[in-house]
Amino acid sequence: MLAAPALQLPATVVRLQPLHAEVVLVGWMVQLAFGVAYWVLPRVRGDAARRGERLVWLSLLLLNLGVWAAGIGKAFGALTLPIAGRAAEWLAVLAFALHAWPRARLSSAERRD
Repeated sequence: MLAAPALQLPATVVRLQPLHAEVVLVGWMVQLAFGVAYWVLPRVRGDAARRGERLVWLSLLLLNLGVWAAGIGKAFGALTLPIAGRAAEWLAVLAFALHAWPRARLSSAERRD
């Protein structure tokens, strides 16, 4: 993407730069953070574990939909699509936080013992 002007690539490639940045910076980095947090935090047993797993899948779905919506909206100049994409990304963060909160509390309770 950065070499597109020097390589004289078509304007359509340069036009996709916002989508590329959204996918790499928000999509990949946030999914990496979610994955590391999911891996590192201690597991919760019982019904909370099943509810938490659904929240994780919901957060990943919302994050990916939001990344694509925001990236495509910015790349093609849509006005409301990037806003909807950002809203979906924030809902993804909220869903993941709701999942991680009991696990983080469990982790801090273990440290106090």
